[in-house]
Amino acid sequence: MRQLALRAGKVLDRQISVILQGETGTGKEYVARAMHDASRRRGSFVAINCAALPEALIESELFGYVPNAFTGAHTRGKKGLIREAHGGTLFLDEIGDMPLGLQARLLRVLSEREVLPVGATRAEPVDIRVISATHRDLAGLVAQGQFRQDLLYRLNGLVLEIPPARARADLEWLIERIAAATDGQPCFSPEAMALLLCYDWPGNVREIINLCELVSAMYDGACVLPDHLPGAIADRTATTRLPASTVSEDDLLQLLVEHGGNVSAAARAAKIDRSTFYRRLRKSKIGTVA
Repeated sequence: MRQLALRAGKVLDRQISVILQGETGTGKEYVARAMHDASRRRGSFVAINCAALPEALIESELFGYVPNAFTGAHTRGKKGLIREAHGGTLFLDEIGDMPLGLQARLLRVLSEREVLPVGATRAEPVDIRVISATHRDLAGLVAQGQFRQDLLYRLNGLVLEIPPARARADLEWLIERIAAATDGQPCFSPEAMALLLCYDWPGNVREIINLCELVSAMYDGACVLPDHLPGAIADRTATTRLPASTVSEDDLLQLLVEHGGNVSAAARAAKIDRSTFYRRLRKSKIGTVA
């Protein structure tokens, strides 16, 4: 995550579009908001879920409309979400689910930096920074004819891969930070934390937030013990943990290299305890682990 933050920091105040790629629930909108807040852009942060917009309302919601542009239109017209983001950041969540027809209109906005409201005859200039997010393979969608290649080239100035929770070297810090931001600020015993670090978190950051809210409500400030954790976590931990003897020393060393020397992350990937990981490395005399 540190490298991701450094790369994001290079483009904070540049007119470079960014795609955040990662599994559902990894916190892509959080990263987008953090980039907006850290930049010098003082306009609004406007988030749009491209998969949730009703197709019949997409154009009027995004581009706005002039007064009485169509039957049922407001007499004062509507500004539209893109113009709401003027001077700020437009966050397009689930960009891979945007209909092809709308992709063509969005392409014009990005290339011309102007919006043509529904029913208008003159376009209006917009100053927006675009950050998109997706869990889908956009290049694969292009190959299937489901996503415009020219739009992809407009969006992918910088592509940042948001790692899943299970692959994060700072997973313990992440859990503790989310817990500290949760109403009631639950704390986890070392034994409970060890179970959390072995869990594969299929729901990613969203699942960690849900857990912290649950234990805070259920145990009201008490230290969270292993017995307090939902059964799904303990059960899945038990089924995914591998016997330490089944992982070779060469595999352990390779995992350590892949995770940049971070023993905690490598041990999680091997699904063995950190102490066992240390012991196996020292016993095999592969090398000294700092």
